[in-house]
Amino acid sequence: MEKKSSILMQKYELGRLLGQGTFAKVYYARSLQADYARNLQAGQSVAIKIIDKEKVSKSGLIDQIKREISVMRMVRHPNIVQLYEVMASKSKIYFAMEYVKGGELFNRVAKGRLKEEVARKYFQQLISAVDFCHSRGVYHRDLKPENLLLDENGSLKISDFGLSALSESRRQDGLLHTTCGTPAYVAPEVISKKGYDGAKTDIWSCGVVLFVLLAGSLPFHESNIIELYKKITRGEFRCPNWFHPEVRKLLSRILDPSPCTRITIARIVDNCWFKKGFKKIDIPSSPQGQARSKMIKDVRAAFEPSSSSSSLDSESSSENKAIVDSTMPEQPVKPACYNAFDIISLSKGFDLSGLFEKDKDQKLEARFTTTKPASTIVSKFEEIAISESFNLRKEDGTVKLEGSKEGRKGQLAIDADIFEVTPSFYVVELKKTSGDTLEYKQFCNQELKPSLKDIVWKWQGNEQQQT
Repeated sequence: MEKKSSILMQKYELGRLLGQGTFAKVYYARSLQADYARNLQAGQSVAIKIIDKEKVSKSGLIDQIKREISVMRMVRHPNIVQLYEVMASKSKIYFAMEYVKGGELFNRVAKGRLKEEVARKYFQQLISAVDFCHSRGVYHRDLKPENLLLDENGSLKISDFGLSALSESRRQDGLLHTTCGTPAYVAPEVISKKGYDGAKTDIWSCGVVLFVLLAGSLPFHESNIIELYKKITRGEFRCPNWFHPEVRKLLSRILDPSPCTRITIARIVDNCWFKKGFKKIDIPSSPQGQARSKMIKDVRAAFEPSSSSSSLDSESSSENKAIVDSTMPEQPVKPACYNAFDIISLSKGFDLSGLFEKDKDQKLEARFTTTKPASTIVSKFEEIAISESFNLRKEDGTVKLEGSKEGRKGQLAIDADIFEVTPSFYVVELKKTSGDTLEYKQFCNQELKPSLKDIVWKWQGNEQQQT
């Protein structure tokens, strides 16, 4: 334990060492100033994770750490450890995270099995958080009691997203293929190495956790790893005689070796044993105002050798392909030019497209004019992509947005074409390129228009009213 405290970035007072690994140390710390955009109070306890840049670079783990940062920013939930801020110096990366006082759930189970009502409460919180992750296209892939923390109120918090994956990591077959996780908790389809659904493997791991909480031991346990995998593949386990019959049925549905017939989270939540005493949690809304504006900073700078001491906000997601593609050198969007014929065509009296195009009203186009520069327009779309979990790509004068979640007719995709009329006047045309029409309209009215209001001069188009 280190007795001497130090000040980090003039923001946090570092205290005792909480733990350490190969590449990082975690310290207890106190916030020296309030930051309402990050939901931090002056004097609030936090955990500071300090990562050695050189070590992670040599080990090829930079992408894993970037993904962990990106994921933790996407999943703000009462039962998930919150990442407040990411900071960097020339040699270190600093995570300012929620301090969870109660330690690992594993330590609680190591003392013996839990009472049924206690185990059920933790399982309910776990399922609620995992369901939220899946709704954001995030799959944890290493759920186990060691990665589940307890706060001072006895509430469960999921931690350690180092092995997590995003839905965009799926291959053309729609499946994930990286073999990872802890052997005793891993699903049989991961072992088979033929590809797997991240959501279904997380459900399997939740089932193993539930068994451990109720029994105080693992459902699949063998000293020989090959024999262990055989049991997992066949789904061979026995419930102790003190398990409630409804729990036995539920576990048989969760620990089903066939992912095709394995129970879904929706069915788990509807299970009579699960529902007992279950209360839905109010999920915080997407960040707005100052918090949202900070999202567009690039955490990629944290891994550049030349970066000086700086604070890199935890809300940025542009370093990860799953949100904003920045694996390639940043290229400014080059707007196309609007000529006289383009401007004339905006007049309804001169619009001849109806002579050549069928179902024109189904094109769902809209446009707005703005006096803001192209860089500001693009920044706004980046902000929207991050806060709404959309992918973003830039191609010449077009910003392409694609939803990370499957809708009724696939993923919603929108193109925003930016045209320069004069150096101080731009036209932006929006059009749905794929997805469900109703979902597109709802997204435009509830998210897109309100988010763009600061830069829009006037809206036009058959899907938008004049402002």
